[in-house]
Amino acid sequence: MSTLTATTEEPRTAPARPAYRVTGRRVVASEWAKLWSLRSTWITLGLGLLFLVAFGLIAASRYKSEIGSSHMDPDFADSTAVSLSLFGTNFAQLALGVLGVLVTAGEYSTGMIRSTLAAVPRRLPVLWSKAAVFGLVALVVGTLGAFVTFLIGSGIVSGTPAAMSLSHAGVLRSLLGAGLYLGLVGVIGAALGALLRSVAGGISVLVATLMLIPGLISLLPSSWQNDISPYLPSNAGESMFALTHDATSLSPGAGLLVFLCWTALALGGAAYRLVRSDV
Repeated sequence: MSTLTATTEEPRTAPARPAYRVTGRRVVASEWAKLWSLRSTWITLGLGLLFLVAFGLIAASRYKSEIGSSHMDPDFADSTAVSLSLFGTNFAQLALGVLGVLVTAGEYSTGMIRSTLAAVPRRLPVLWSKAAVFGLVALVVGTLGAFVTFLIGSGIVSGTPAAMSLSHAGVLRSLLGAGLYLGLVGVIGAALGALLRSVAGGISVLVATLMLIPGLISLLPSSWQNDISPYLPSNAGESMFALTHDATSLSPGAGLLVFLCWTALALGGAAYRLVRSDV
């Protein structure tokens, strides 16, 4: 007599699905949380806002004190309330651009980028979210600083030839253009950080692009300067918020288009390296 031994099979269970799916909204929320969790974000944004407001008010105060005097710089004498208020834009762009580099390159220096890309394997949504989140923050800070500086500075230069109000033609466009320019500078900084994966390298390229190269172009023959200079990132960006234009500068619309092309070029290079190379 043989005995059959029945073996019981354990029921197969389907692998548990994760409680959350990776979506664009959640990636953006993650980058938003990471941005504000860093102390450097608050410090650098504060410095950018301080540079924009402080230097603008200093320029307005200097104009007010020197108006009508014989030792006033002729170029400074032709200033307007808008140009005086936006005098600190060149300093604010460095702070916001550097912070943009830190937003992306900082994760490579600490190794946190591995955890980020493990959570979001498709990679590109990480870059788009970082650029969009910080670009929006830089846009808000730049626009707020431009309007605050203009409102205070226009009161300082009230009663002088530079006096203007928000109702004057081109003033609102210039202030909004300055905020948009600073927002795009932040996006370019984030793109350079992702492209070079080095804080020092990203900052160096950013400073060279915005400040050093325009100075070197001035050493070229004047005919070359007129053909090249208007299309440099800093000069094209300046035409976005300049109140007046001449034959050597671009119109606000053309300046915006050129600067958007530079931004897209930086983002395209960062996206290509992110997809093609390991972290």
